[in-house]
Amino acid sequence: MCIVLLDWQPASNTPLKVAANRDEFHARPAEAARWRGDIFCGLDLTAGGTWLGIHRNGRFAVVTNYREPITGRQRGERSRGLLPFAFLEGQQSPEQFSHTLAEEQHHYGAFNLLVGTVSADTTRDSLWYLGNRGAAPQAVQPGIHGLSNGLLDDPWPKVERAKQNLADATAAGGSLEQLLQVVNDHYQPSDSELPDTGVGVELERLVAPVFIQSETYGTRASSAVILDREQGPQMLEQVWQPDGHAAGHPNRSFSNA
Repeated sequence: MCIVLLDWQPASNTPLKVAANRDEFHARPAEAARWRGDIFCGLDLTAGGTWLGIHRNGRFAVVTNYREPITGRQRGERSRGLLPFAFLEGQQSPEQFSHTLAEEQHHYGAFNLLVGTVSADTTRDSLWYLGNRGAAPQAVQPGIHGLSNGLLDDPWPKVERAKQNLADATAAGGSLEQLLQVVNDHYQPSDSELPDTGVGVELERLVAPVFIQSETYGTRASSAVILDREQGPQMLEQVWQPDGHAAGHPNRSFSNA
């Protein structure tokens, strides 16, 4: 189901800090994040896409799905995981990419997408959001935001809790390791707090924590991203096993630069 927390401060030297979880069925094959040319990202081996990545030139992209009842779900003829690659490999600005995609969004299953750029030239800093379930292309305003499987900043318990965790982490320094801890949160909200997205209370309960853990479905990878004007883009990814334990050491973009 995925969750993305971001601190967007375009006037600062570190305009973007991100903490995110990728949630997926454990049986779906994937490769951990590594450099693939100039892009650092994981790879979905079923559809060939990715969920989150950075480019050496300061581009960033992340996609989540949108929670819908199974009876009304439409897969789309194109994988939403191809969208981050399309932006990271391209030359369009986040605004241009978002408006171009809006004309083709019906070809994809339900998605939310964030795309951004940070560079030494502050006039080029940009972060845009769109979703094909009711979110027209829009510039993200400075501040702390949360995105799960509703629309940006929908006040789900996990989103509100994680936004506060991100605020605390950035106030404490906001290192990559601190950002990873933002989404390593197993707190279970009460049933009375859960949103009603049409999938039934059992599934709502399963996916309510920031970090989801079960034998068949859960958090597969946690990612932390910092886009820094001087040091460039940095990313740290921790892959997780079905039992919730770490699968080896984190993968670091800067160790292979």
